[in-house]
Amino acid sequence: MERIPILKLGEFLLVSIQVDMHDRLALSLQDDLTEKIVATGAKGVLIDISALDIVDSSIGRMLGSIAGMSRILDAETVVVGMQPGVQKHGGDALLQERPLVASAQEV
Repeated sequence: MERIPILKLGEFLLVSIQVDMHDRLALSLQDDLTEKIVATGAKGVLIDISALDIVDSSIGRMLGSIAGMSRILDAETVVVGMQPGVQKHGGDALLQERPLVASAQEV
């Protein structure tokens, strides 16, 4: 099964999504990331979505869900790399999760 790598850098986790997301992969990432936060005690999660051409509403909700779970586990989430055109095609759902997900411009 395809997996997205999660790298540990000090107190932070780095996730670079380089493949097209589908529901099963998104759920797998969510599970893997929460397990890694618990195992490492990470204080922050950086999710790079610069390689994604499309962030539809389901991916936006998934990123918001990851941010919510991360916050419960005492880790802040920052999403970076959203292309300008992506926001107009579904990234709106991600930005609606504003209390949970910070963009690089807000940090």
